[in-house]
Amino acid sequence: MTFGSRLREYRDHRGWSLGDLARATHFSRSYLSNVENGRKPATEDVARRCDEALRAKGELIAAARHDATTKLNDRPWQTAELISRLQTSDTTPNTIEALHSTVEELCCQYNRRDAMELRTEAHEWLQYVGSLLRRPVGLKAHTDLLVAGGWLALLAGCVEYDLGMGTAAESTRVAAAQLGIEAGHPEIVGWGHEMTAWFALTQGRFRQAVDASRRGQAVAQSTSVQVQLIAQEAKARARLGESGLTTLLESGRDLLAELPYPDRPDNHFKVDPAKWDYYSMDIHRMAQDNAQASEYAGSVIRDNIAPDGTELSPMRIAECRLTLAFVAGREGDLEEAVDLGVEGLKDGRQSKVHLRMIASELDQELRRRFPGEGAVGGLEDAMRAV
Repeated sequence: MTFGSRLREYRDHRGWSLGDLARATHFSRSYLSNVENGRKPATEDVARRCDEALRAKGELIAAARHDATTKLNDRPWQTAELISRLQTSDTTPNTIEALHSTVEELCCQYNRRDAMELRTEAHEWLQYVGSLLRRPVGLKAHTDLLVAGGWLALLAGCVEYDLGMGTAAESTRVAAAQLGIEAGHPEIVGWGHEMTAWFALTQGRFRQAVDASRRGQAVAQSTSVQVQLIAQEAKARARLGESGLTTLLESGRDLLAELPYPDRPDNHFKVDPAKWDYYSMDIHRMAQDNAQASEYAGSVIRDNIAPDGTELSPMRIAECRLTLAFVAGREGDLEEAVDLGVEGLKDGRQSKVHLRMIASELDQELRRRFPGEGAVGGLEDAMRAV
């Protein structure tokens, strides 16, 4: 689907006129009309601003890039072609740039692609990057390859943990952090700490999660991962029973507001305002602030469903449904709570360990609120299948 068609689809889905979009993006209505109707190409800037205004989660940016690619005389980069160039030591700036584009695209597929397929492809690319690093290349190319390898290792480690491969995920995480150190790349190093915090959080080691979050914030200040680390710290402190986390949440939101809006908000390793709402939802759920938790859950679900009904981030939507299940249980509606809980645990792209943590917290709360009720068993059955 062309950029113009996707733009019109998202605009209609939000109930916006071209005038509304013009006011939000600061482009003229006539210019946007020409872009939407294909009379003018969508520049990177207009795609980014429209994507941000319509909360398209990178879909409009991707559509604009696809349009630009199809207009080139040369065929677009394909995996086999890029590998061939890399294998012949054609580590020119254009080749390295194409490699980084491929890595970013893989990172953007994290939320929706089959986990095992994504892990396999990430490992294949890691092997090729590794073979290049064993060859004589220039200093800049060497650093660029270390960075590409670092992002690929982070991605592979996240997917491995999603699949329940904890030992492999930790080994991959260590390798990613080491690549980040060698490349002098604080953000990759910071994501290594973030993964440590995430692993500890989902395994119930909340104090270690706080410590890892703090270490990561110290090495990756004023970056996207610092925002994520603040969120992980807040999640862990909430489960330690600490109160007064509003200040910590506000510090994360303030930092996020200072950072540039990501070109690809669907990149797993970038944090945007919509993702921050998702993190805040967890804190408010743990604090039993039901109204705010429910509001965030509804907003995140709406933002992650495309006009055609496709779930753009199945894992995020799953946790939102579990959050709504908590709220239903607290309001006395056990049947609705179980139904929403089972819906949140349905088959699809899942972060298994993370999902089990939230579902277990839900199961414990429902059993406490509804002792002896057999209906809670339906949630337990669904948990067993995860």
